Amino acid sequence: MLFEPDFIVNIDGASRGNPGEASYGFVIQDRSGKILHKGSETIGKTTNNVAEYTALIRALEFALKRNIRNLEIRSDSLLLVNQLRGEFKIKSASLAELAEQARKLLARLQWFEIRHVPREENKLADRLANQALNKKKKVMSDK
Repeated sequence: MLFEPDFIVNIDGASRGNPGEASYGFVIQDRSGKILHKGSETIGKTTNNVAEYTALIRALEFALKRNIRNLEIRSDSLLLVNQLRGEFKIKSASLAELAEQARKLLARLQWFEIRHVPREENKLADRLANQALNKKKKVMSDK
């Protein structure tokens, strides 16, 4: 990588049942590894791929609101990474819509790179997505 971004964002989506109850998680860090923000939320019943795209969109929305304009985006979803790079076709209409939304947000950045990383390098985003689902499950069981 010739350019060192100021910020790194790790994203992940989760769906129990696929489709099933779904959530996303993301973490934004500066280059030194200091965590600037962690976000996660449940998003209802949907697929894991929709949850992955939702994680990216929410992370980009957060970054842009805070005037963060250069990002290295890390995801363990090979599908999402390759679709956004134009290496895989997007066959699903709902994913195509989310990809278009993500591309519009990406176009507002000065610089970005999107990279596929192994799950082991995406543990915090994964944990956040799963914590959101666990919290919802606990709330539902407490009713």
